Amino acid sequence: MSVRVESQSKHLPHLRPFDRQPIVFLTVCTDQRRRLLASHGAHEALRSVWIDAASRYGWYVGRYVLMPDHVHLFARPGFEAARLGRWIQVWKSLSARSIAASTGQASPIWQKDYFDRFLRSRESYSKTWRYVWENPQRAGLVDDPVDWPYGGAITELRQSE
Repeated sequence: MSVRVESQSKHLPHLRPFDRQPIVFLTVCTDQRRRLLASHGAHEALRSVWIDAASRYGWYVGRYVLMPDHVHLFARPGFEAARLGRWIQVWKSLSARSIAASTGQASPIWQKDYFDRFLRSRESYSKTWRYVWENPQRAGLVDDPVDWPYGGAITELRQSE
């Protein structure tokens, strides 16, 4: 006798299979946690790379916030997406050149590793976004998260239930 797990189970949501295109929450830090990212130059460098990510690598970037020494972003793979690790390696490399030029800092700009977490529900997405959005305020960089200029969204990502 085989046991079947219903994919839409409301009692065991952790057993539901991932959406075919899950939202990934990423945190990527600068090398030695140098404070390089809270600038117009770094913001523009990253936005320009992420805007092209969907057409070039199959990754759609949603909301993001740049902190001085790390970036938080939400992304979703398209059906023909590059592997996550490869895509991150590419955007780190492309953005590093621009960030180094705009800040006068030597390479490496980014830590080699990154942190990822697949979001499984709208609730998880909402809680994580609230944490990210309030990060500049918690760090004492602004009194209100609305005033932090180094964040935004490239594409609207929807989390399935």
